[in-house]
Amino acid sequence: MHKLALFRLHLIVFLWGFTAILGKLIQANAQILVFYRMLFAAICLYIYIRIIKKESIKVSKKIFFQLAAIGFSMSLHWYCFFHSIKVSNVSIALSCLSLSTLFAAIMEPFIFKRKIDISEVVMGVVIVACILLIFQTEFRFKEGIMYGVLCAVFGTIFSVFNGKMFGKTSSGNIIFYEIFSGWFMLLIIYLFSGQIFQINEISYHDIALIGLLASVFTAFPMLESVNLMKYISPFTLILTVNLEPVYGIILAFFIFGESEHMSPVFYGASGVMILAIIVNGFIKAKKQKTLN
Repeated sequence: MHKLALFRLHLIVFLWGFTAILGKLIQANAQILVFYRMLFAAICLYIYIRIIKKESIKVSKKIFFQLAAIGFSMSLHWYCFFHSIKVSNVSIALSCLSLSTLFAAIMEPFIFKRKIDISEVVMGVVIVACILLIFQTEFRFKEGIMYGVLCAVFGTIFSVFNGKMFGKTSSGNIIFYEIFSGWFMLLIIYLFSGQIFQINEISYHDIALIGLLASVFTAFPMLESVNLMKYISPFTLILTVNLEPVYGIILAFFIFGESEHMSPVFYGASGVMILAIIVNGFIKAKKQKTLN
């Protein structure tokens, strides 16, 4: 069972890594892409929870508004991620995701009221140095890097506060209301800004790819990651999820060719960032065993 769980875990991380590939293949801009992704994913989750599993989706008003706020940060995270891809490339967007670990090291001690971990601070310094090196070397992608950094910020906000919600209602409800609320808030923003009229400017080809993105690459991996917590440790889950940029960058290199070929400095800096995250994970695991 453990080996099967690890295979399923690597499968969903691979699927997450492929979302960046789909983001580049889809011609629609990031606003339209995220709008339809969240709408289709919410529909898929509703069908799974209410029709297939026949479970209740009732939550208290307090929990609903908490999930709505987290869902909005999720929508901003996805928008910045796909916009980063549109204005630069997959490799830049994915490499910037490594900053999430640094931002989490800063935010978590305040949110969960724990001491700052020195190893996390050291790792953060290494990651910042690598990002600065990438920024200097790949300055032509400065807009993509800036949106990639914002993507990491909103992704960290989503992850940290999402961690406080588990246990308050079912995992399916948490994911459903976050995605649905994120979509609904985008709808309100587009209505008031007049951008709602641009939503119809999308091809059937893009609709098909976004449908695939929302179901196979969004709703399924999210539900599967929650189910896998029964068989694997949170450490194993987090450590493996850090492979998402690796899968994505390798796939982009072979699928898109020249547009994804970066300088040796970029690959060196990205490798150091990923290695730092993995090493930090092992340090945390060792400390946890010592405490236990």
